[in-house]
Amino acid sequence: MVNVLVPIAKGTEEMEAVIIIDILRRAAFNVTVAGENDIVICSRNVKIIPDILLSNLNDNIIFDAIILPGGLEGTQNLSNNKHLLKILKYHKENKKLIGAICAAPTILAEHNIFNPNQKVTSHPSVKGKLNNYQYTFDKVCIDDIFITSRGAGTAIDFALEIVKKLSSEDIAEKIASNIVYKYR
Repeated sequence: MVNVLVPIAKGTEEMEAVIIIDILRRAAFNVTVAGENDIVICSRNVKIIPDILLSNLNDNIIFDAIILPGGLEGTQNLSNNKHLLKILKYHKENKKLIGAICAAPTILAEHNIFNPNQKVTSHPSVKGKLNNYQYTFDKVCIDDIFITSRGAGTAIDFALEIVKKLSSEDIAEKIASNIVYKYR
């Protein structure tokens, strides 16, 4: 069973969070949604009830992937969560997949989690915060253990690439077909 952590915080972009969670669960992954509070109010006031509080996660649990949804305020709140940062650094050390969409790649840049010369993409509004990396305008950028993506409009492609990386292209294509989405 593939285990994935999706952390959320006040201001998280709900489309990105929900699309990621939904697509990964369609792939039969065990997705744990961890929030900063019992109820997380997202960027457009959608309320999401996480499975667990970020503060209650065991520091030594290794997920197969950690996937960070964006949203400017949500990204800032996740970037300030010392518990999440410790988990992210631990996962990098153990070479586990780390994904970030929209503004979320800035968390990985700000805390030196990306590798030097990392290829990345993000929402155009935060491109300037990623000047130390090889920036691309691809919808989804895969480099080493990192997958980054541009924003809400690329969330399905992003989630399907995660499925492909952690499972198979056949599963990703089957999910795309089932939701009537043209993949690739």
